[in-house]
Amino acid sequence: MYFDVASTAPLHPVARQALTAALDEGWADPARLYRSGRQARMLLDAARGTVAEVLGVRADEVSFTASGTQALHLGMLGALAGNRRRGAHLVHSAVEHSAVLHTAEQWERTPAGSGTGRVTVVPVDRLGRAAPADFAAALRPDTALAVLQSANHEVGTVQPVAEVAGVCGDVPLLVDAAQSAGRTAVPPGWSLLTASAHKWGGPAGVGVLVVRKGVRYASPLPADEREAGRVPGYVNVPAIVAAAASLRAVRAEAERENARLHRLVERIRTRVPQLVPEVEVVGDPVGRLPHLVTFSCLYVDGEVLLAELDRAGFAVSSGSSCTSSTLTPSHVLAAMGVLTEGNVRVSLPFDATEAQVERFLAVLPGIVAGVRAPLGLDLPAPAGSAPVTVRGTAPDAGEPDGEAAGDEAAGDETPVLDALVLDALGKRCPLPVIELARRIGEVPAGGTVAVLADDEAARLDIPAWCGMRGQEYLGEAPAAGYGGDRGVAYLVRRTA
Repeated sequence: MYFDVASTAPLHPVARQALTAALDEGWADPARLYRSGRQARMLLDAARGTVAEVLGVRADEVSFTASGTQALHLGMLGALAGNRRRGAHLVHSAVEHSAVLHTAEQWERTPAGSGTGRVTVVPVDRLGRAAPADFAAALRPDTALAVLQSANHEVGTVQPVAEVAGVCGDVPLLVDAAQSAGRTAVPPGWSLLTASAHKWGGPAGVGVLVVRKGVRYASPLPADEREAGRVPGYVNVPAIVAAAASLRAVRAEAERENARLHRLVERIRTRVPQLVPEVEVVGDPVGRLPHLVTFSCLYVDGEVLLAELDRAGFAVSSGSSCTSSTLTPSHVLAAMGVLTEGNVRVSLPFDATEAQVERFLAVLPGIVAGVRAPLGLDLPAPAGSAPVTVRGTAPDAGEPDGEAAGDEAAGDETPVLDALVLDALGKRCPLPVIELARRIGEVPAGGTVAVLADDEAARLDIPAWCGMRGQEYLGEAPAAGYGGDRGVAYLVRRTA
């Protein structure tokens, strides 16, 4: 059961048919004047017109790139170069795609972009939403470009594009519409737009860059006569034809399918916290994409959880949460201030069924419990849930009153301390949080625990854990003051 269309969608049947036909009819160079070249040119022009119609723009404003990432790179660098007389200041939200972040980093290293404060990152709230007022505050007289996604790729939160466009005024706004193109209309007011065909069911290797008339744009690459001079190189006409055909088909189905997928996703958003203890569903519950939901599980390595779900027949994704492969938390979840460990992103395809979703909800609790079982933690049962069976054994549901994990496990012989130092140096997430959960019961209410950690994810996950467990996060202190030779001491006060 493929639940990862936010990464890439299966090829739409219409795309497959169009691709097969275009391989026979559109293989020639569309820049040539002989018959097969003219035929390829007509197919390319028709595809450009279709994409323009769906996006509500002019055909001559549309260029095709090799990917959505390349479209973002060219769109940002071209707009910055075209508006260099305004200045070199770039503004983007904290939850943009990594392609935006990497382009911003490169821009700061160039002579044009070098200098203090040439890139401003706009924060987001706990739902992942950027505020128009924060964008307005970030703008300066030398701002050359602002960047905002239409909807977030990790948590599905829809951004206030029209409102931000309004505060940007004559500053060009680039909108990354990779997750929304074909599904929902992008609000007006933007200057540049990018999208990627494999997100809506087109073939991989086709991106879209739209530059509105009147927007100053200078290609950052050597000049080329193709694609209005914005994208050099030979275009893949058959793939572009298939991308355009599938975009039109998906957009025609979107209203009906969005309503159906919205109900299925709402089922997941509601049921997961009822079935699985210590889980947080993230993202805006209302202003969101219809097909995407993300949740994070305490005390679980996201990579391990994804592997177990794969064994159970579910292809899902992790929003770059802290895993053994990257050892870095998701920049999106970090910016939101939510739990970054044990992250699962479910994004449903158009043909997802209620039976598939119910099957996912049936197997998820046992899988999460199985991953947590070796930790020996007593977890409170989620409200209204039935006991979960893991490999034929019904585990203890834990303390129903939500006491911090480890209270009863400590036993009568465990010494009670006013302050406790936990050495988690050298341990990667979620181990520092697991150690905190195990041993916070060793201090009385009002007592303090200092967790020594050098994993950057601890700075995000310990405060998030405190919020989920009702404990008081006191902040950071130098580890040396608690006997550590490196890292940071994260201070937690036990409230009950």
